[in-house]
Amino acid sequence: MTELPAPPRIDEALVRSLLADQFPAWAGLPVRAVRPGGNDHRAFRLGDALAVRLPSAPGYVPQVAKEQAWLPRLAQSVPLPIPRVVGHGLPSERFPAPWSVLEWLEGEPASAARIDDDSRFAADVAGFLVALRGADTAGAPPPGPHSAFRGAPVAHWDDEVRDLLARVDGHERDRAAGIWRDALAAAAPFAAAWFHGDVALDNLLVRDGRLAAVIDFGCAGVGDTACDTVLLWTRLEGAAADVYRRELALDEATWARGRGWALWKALILLGNRPAAQVALGRRTLRALLDAR
Repeated sequence: MTELPAPPRIDEALVRSLLADQFPAWAGLPVRAVRPGGNDHRAFRLGDALAVRLPSAPGYVPQVAKEQAWLPRLAQSVPLPIPRVVGHGLPSERFPAPWSVLEWLEGEPASAARIDDDSRFAADVAGFLVALRGADTAGAPPPGPHSAFRGAPVAHWDDEVRDLLARVDGHERDRAAGIWRDALAAAAPFAAAWFHGDVALDNLLVRDGRLAAVIDFGCAGVGDTACDTVLLWTRLEGAAADVYRRELALDEATWARGRGWALWKALILLGNRPAAQVALGRRTLRALLDAR
């Protein structure tokens, strides 16, 4: 039997070798891994002004070409900086997938940054997403494996969510199952529009206490924008939550589907994950149940 080659180790040494082969003008710049690292891609800061982004597994490879094609177009429609691709890395013997060199965007992930005003932060995120929804959809990618089916009907994840509900018990499980039933029942026709697909705190960059940029469009596409409501339950509370709900200006069916997406995310995080992710899963679930 022929053995398949082991996947390459994605580290600073690999990035330096790829740059030396394909972008020698940048090969002498310092390379350092970005922390926290992402799940779908690995990112490295390149000098002071650039970054290198590589897919971490074969399933994420289609996201590379999508970002390279669509980020320049989306940048014209949104009010904040998003990643700008400045180099298209090609598959090679060293790394058998495409990859990108991007401009570095200054800011600290909102998961670790000081946010001066939660309500203003909520309004800024909502304003970005509303502008994104208004971007031209002609020829844009519909939901699929490239977006982890974000933007598709929530029913795509029905079997998985029913299995994941075993991670909670008793009355909590009954109430969570009710949220999921409501999400499925709200699967009315919707106007397909651009969604980001992963409005997580690590993808929202903050400078001087305010939202400054939005990154990681690997799960973006055109479909149901309900998946972009999840921040309401993962981070926002009180007046900030009210602002987010008001500024996104979505109908109740979309919010019901959004609760389904948030439940799916929370139940996944309750599995065998780092403690911080489990805590986020518990917080999200509690916010969903308290609001029901």
